[in-house]
Amino acid sequence: MCHQTVSLVARVLEENGISTVVMCTARDIVEMCGVTRMVHTDFPLGSPCGEPHNPAQQREVLEIAFKLLETAFVPRTMVQSPFKWSKGEAWKDLVFTPEQPYQTPEVEKRWLEKKEFYRKLKAEGKV
Repeated sequence: MCHQTVSLVARVLEENGISTVVMCTARDIVEMCGVTRMVHTDFPLGSPCGEPHNPAQQREVLEIAFKLLETAFVPRTMVQSPFKWSKGEAWKDLVFTPEQPYQTPEVEKRWLEKKEFYRKLKAEGKV
C-alpha cells in the first residue's frame, strides 16, 4: 500500500477512536498527510519496518512503534529510527534526483499537469 493511502486510512481510524502509528520511509509524504504518530526509517521504499531478512532489526523498529503508541500525547509526533541501510546510501541517488530517470517524458508530463490542476483547485479553495 502506498504511503498516502496508509496515512489517510490512519487518519480515518484516528477520527473513529482507534490509535495508529504509521511506519514509513517517505517521511515528506506522510507528514504532509498529517498523521498523528509516525516512525520514519530512512530506508528505500518498501522497507519501513527494517531490512529484508533481518528479523531482529524489524522487531526493534516495531518496538519503537509500540513505544510511540504508548507515549505520544501530542498530535503529529514523529520518531526517527536509528538504523542505517547496510548497503550504504547509494539508493538515494536513484530517488533524490531532479532528472527522475525512471519516468518517461509522458509520465512526467501527466504528473506536471495533475500538479498544476491541484494548484488551481487549491487556489480556488476546493481542496
